[in-house]
Amino acid sequence: MSDTSGKTNTTNVHAVIANPSALGLFGLAIVTLVASSHKLGITDGTSLIIPWAIFLGACAQLFAGFSDSKLNNAFGTTAFCAYGFFWLGVATTWLIQNGVFGETMLANADVRQLGFAFVGYFIFTFYMTLGAANINKVLFIIFILIDFLFIGLACSVFGIAKDAMGMLAAVSELLISLVSFYGSAAIILNGQYGKQILPLGKPVKLF
Repeated sequence: MSDTSGKTNTTNVHAVIANPSALGLFGLAIVTLVASSHKLGITDGTSLIIPWAIFLGACAQLFAGFSDSKLNNAFGTTAFCAYGFFWLGVATTWLIQNGVFGETMLANADVRQLGFAFVGYFIFTFYMTLGAANINKVLFIIFILIDFLFIGLACSVFGIAKDAMGMLAAVSELLISLVSFYGSAAIILNGQYGKQILPLGKPVKLF
């Protein structure tokens, strides 16, 4: 906009965006809680895990990731979006295994391909764990547990100590859920009351 003197006036607009981490961690907590019940043998089948994988594991974390991008948070954007897309992939896998896309697609499914995906996500999670260490201890613990989850999943799929690795994956996933609930609650309560109600822990300086 120009005034009568010909000078241009610039107005800066600062958008305030809420911290999306509480929602992202809540989504992670819910989907891992439901999924771990299957791995632990408490529940049967994957059909009713799929909605939670899509809406909480995927949509909630993707929303958190997109919101973090507006906060110029590369770590949060990458983490939440990567795991959000992971749960979309897992949900689609379960749909295939349940025959939703037909018998031909099911017959051509090679579960070892999942193993390679788990290896890839372990590599990703490993370097993200190093980044999480510089944020807070709760997030660092969550990422360490995710590391163990992918080790357990990959080894189980490839038939390496299948029972033991399956149990490692199951227990790790349940612990991910519990620590994620804590992290989500800490972000909400600490922000709501303007003081530390639940400590997240100081960063772990690895480098």
